[in-house]
Amino acid sequence: MFSKFALAAAVLSVFQSVVAETCSRQYTIMDGDTCDGISAAQNVSTYQLATVNAGTINSDCTNLQPSTTICLGWEGEDCNTTYVVVAQDTCDSVTAAFNINSTLLYGNNPQIDQACDNIYVGEVLCVASTIQAPPAGSAPVDTAIPSTATAAASATPTSTSSSSSSSDDGDDSDDGDDGDDDDMPFCDEL
Repeated sequence: MFSKFALAAAVLSVFQSVVAETCSRQYTIMDGDTCDGISAAQNVSTYQLATVNAGTINSDCTNLQPSTTICLGWEGEDCNTTYVVVAQDTCDSVTAAFNINSTLLYGNNPQIDQACDNIYVGEVLCVASTIQAPPAGSAPVDTAIPSTATAAASATPTSTSSSSSSSDDGDDSDDGDDGDDDDMPFCDEL
């Protein structure tokens, strides 16, 4: 009988440690608040606000109730180094402005697609120099782009001139110092 109890307690303990997070910051919703407005004013990324409050705030952020207290971040996973996207921003311009690589930008903002054509004016991004984004739960977090959102920049890539002498032999292997390693994290960034 004790072994069944111990097994049940162990399973419950593991389940609680996975599910229960400790809120590091809270905010009380006021009349007229929007998710992006809260994110900008409280230095919390749009993704983090949606992830931490999954099940409380809907994907369109249309169910904010004044006087309701929401969590802004979990201990150890609370990015408060943020940037509000403006017109003409691209992922490259954001990474350059904050001296971070794209691995960090995408790691802290997993809602950004690989082409980086879904960031929008007013979206709040985590621009920390370490990965601080909370992990997504078992259900995917839908951070829907607001219907009134304006794209930050055109999705059309700009052409870049390339050097006529390249060490790339076309075999998709690393050809040394050919400048394609800038987006790789350093060991201490993992």
